[in-house]
Amino acid sequence: MTIEELVQEQLQENQDIVEALLEDGSNPDADYTIEHHFSGANFDKLEKAAVDAFKAGFEVDDAEELELDDGATVFAFDAIIEHKLDIERLNSDAKTLIELAEKHGVQYDGWGTYFVE
Repeated sequence: MTIEELVQEQLQENQDIVEALLEDGSNPDADYTIEHHFSGANFDKLEKAAVDAFKAGFEVDDAEELELDDGATVFAFDAIIEHKLDIERLNSDAKTLIELAEKHGVQYDGWGTYFVE
């Protein structure tokens, strides 16, 4: 999949997530903690991606080592930011972070947040 295809797929997912949260009654005016997920088998590459995410204004948590179902080991971290469920902001951040992941040879695994009353 090309980077353009990855971005377009993520933009559609962003729209779907925001619509689902709002349809379920999540507060449209609240600030949300948005956790963008990254993973990769190479710790050094992941660390460089984390540094760039930090420079881009995100809080970055410590990388964790995870064992997959097939026994393989990967490393993962979250780039965290707080803002409203603004689709334009989410799309801009996702595009930036997908490009950052591509630059460093790691995977951008989407984002998550929590329901806010």
